[in-house]
Amino acid sequence: MANLQFDLVSPERRLASVEASEVQIPGADGDMTAMADHAPTITTLRPGVLTVVHGGGSDQYVVSGGFAEITAAGVSVLAEQALPKAEVTQEVYDQMVADAKAAFGKAQETFKNEPGPVDDAAKLLADMVAIGGTIGLNANN
Repeated sequence: MANLQFDLVSPERRLASVEASEVQIPGADGDMTAMADHAPTITTLRPGVLTVVHGGGSDQYVVSGGFAEITAAGVSVLAEQALPKAEVTQEVYDQMVADAKAAFGKAQETFKNEPGPVDDAAKLLADMVAIGGTIGLNANN
């Protein structure tokens, strides 16, 4: 099976640079899997879990947003915020949800229920809450 180069960076650090067989991406328009010889694509990320499958197994990262550039030979992800799944404790997750709730409240106040920005903020909050279910953390705090 052909492989591709995978790189994941956030403003804080480089999280991964590995040869992978596939990368599962939480795209803003839906989840997608990139493999070698994928058509060139650029997509925005929604909050979710990004999974990288490689010769040593698989790694999962929680991302809050950003961009992914996919080419036939590689995937480069520039994340707004990204952490290895193992580093996302209940405390870290609670802060991520609180930040999403604050963004939703600010959008409601600023845009007075205009459909676009308020809906986008509501989706961000819903996606952030859904991450908890995926990684086994509780968003009710």
